[in-house]
Order: sequence, then C-alpha cells, then structure tokens
Amino acid sequence: MKIIGIGNAIVDVICKVDNNFLSNNNLTKGLMKLIFDQNEFEKLLSGLKVEKTVSGGSVANSIVGLSQLGNNVGFIGKISDDDFGLKYEEGLKNENVNFCYSKKKEILPTGTCLILVTPDSERTMCTYLGTAGKINSDDLDIKKIKESEIIFLEGYLWDEGDPKKAFDKAINHSKKIAMSLSDQFCVDRHKPHFLNLVKNKLDIIFANEGEITSLIEAKNFDEVISFGKELKRHLVITRGDKGAISIHDDKVIEIDAKKNLKIIDLTGAGDLFAAGYLHGYINQFTQRECLEKGTDLSSKIIQQFGARI
Repeated sequence: MKIIGIGNAIVDVICKVDNNFLSNNNLTKGLMKLIFDQNEFEKLLSGLKVEKTVSGGSVANSIVGLSQLGNNVGFIGKISDDDFGLKYEEGLKNENVNFCYSKKKEILPTGTCLILVTPDSERTMCTYLGTAGKINSDDLDIKKIKESEIIFLEGYLWDEGDPKKAFDKAINHSKKIAMSLSDQFCVDRHKPHFLNLVKNKLDIIFANEGEITSLIEAKNFDEVISFGKELKRHLVITRGDKGAISIHDDKVIEIDAKKNLKIIDLTGAGDLFAAGYLHGYINQFTQRECLEKGTDLSSKIIQQFGARI
C-alpha cells in the first residue's frame, strides 16, 4: 500500500444547529470538545435532527479521499464489535480502503463524533472517543506498516499511555511519517511532545495557521516561515481565505484560496486538503501541484455536507 492512516475510528453524526444551541451547551464555536461521559454525549444528541452519518475520523477522511483518487491505501483504527463498529468497517470497505484491524467486543463502544454545523458553516465538534482512544501497540498491523510508503498520523490520537506507545511503535517501523496537528486544542494540550515530533520525527507536517503559530509561539507569520525553512522537512500550512503554503528546505510555495465558493459545511476541509497534497506527493507532483490538488479537494468538500466527495 502507498499510505496507511492510523487514527481515531469515529462515526460522524452531522447535525444543523443555531448559535444558541452552542451557547446553551457551553460549546465554543469552531473547536472540538472531548466528552468523557457516554450519558452526557447521548443527552447532547437527543432531540437533534441527524443530517448524515459516516465512517469518519480525521485521518480516515483523508485516507478515503486518497482512495477516491485511485491510490492503494489502508487505515488502522480501534472499533468495537457493535452496530456502529460494523457500520464503520463497512463504510471504509465500500470506499475501497483496506481496513487493517480485526474488531472484537470491547468494554467501551465504537467512538462517535457529533458535528454541529451553524448557519455560518462553521463546525463545532463534540467527540466521545469510546474505544477509539484506547488504541494500543498490539492493535497495529506492523507488517502492513512496514510495507507502506508513508504512514499518516493524527494529533487527535496522541495521548499519554497506550496511544503514545502505539504512535512510537508505528513511527519506529515506518519509512516516512506524515502527521496532522489536528486542532489547536491538541497543540495546546501536548505542545512539548508535538514540537519534539515536528522537529525530530516527522517528514510531512500538516497544520493550519493557528495551530503552527501556537506550537512554536510565533509572534507573526514571518516567524512561521523562518521556522519552516530551518526545519528541513515538509511543512504544509492552510490559511483559510489566505490560501495555503508549503515549505521544504528553503523553497516556499504559496497559492491563493479559490474564490466565489458556496460554502455549506467546513467539515473535512483540512482532511481533504491533506488527501490532495499526499496524493500529489506519492505521485511525484511538484510542491505547487500538491498544494493545488489539496486546495481543489478542500474547495469541493466545503460546498457540500460531510467529509466525503
């Protein structure tokens, strides 16, 4: 396989809400909140109209995008042998993704993410990780990891204990490592660890402007550019309506965002951008062509509901 993604296996549940729903439930627009209590999650979901459900998770979305572009890809994520777990596995297989995990009945259920879309198209996520957050090194298919050209990790998955050990084991057996910083919440929570990964372990780093600025505590974007040049790795940054930028060694390539888009839902924009960029990377595109492919996919996905083209 060209790329194996390792991430949280999460069933996405997409709902439309108004701004009052966010404030009434103490949710901050545009950010992800982890919910640790299953009852709390179910209470939040009750009464909402479900627009769509899909086999999701940040890296899983990217892997599906890569599969849709004709690449031979796989995914490793921990699910339980329950209804959602079965739907999750079937969903990936229907997208021609090799699901490299053998499910069994777990104490915790398959993870779920409630994606709340407000009228301005911003998405606010409430994630109940369930068993997804309990991934450990024994859950990894090391043979498949060794055979793949690149592994793609997500910052959402990283945590102390078993997930970190799984991360380290995957990295130690990989040829090349790409990772998304995922969310500013993740960056702020794990800053020293993420900075170490970025500087010493990763070959390709995906971040938005807020995430990378927070990670290196930059005062302005010029400092981010300087950091990227010194890094001597692929640093790929999305900047919303300012476009996207790729820094590799001293080469800085920047492209504009696409204009006049009818934005419906920003869910999956970063995930599909990464899919497009990685598609270009493994098919020997230039840096600019990689950025253009990423921008093309992300532009398409934000003009529809959900994270599937």
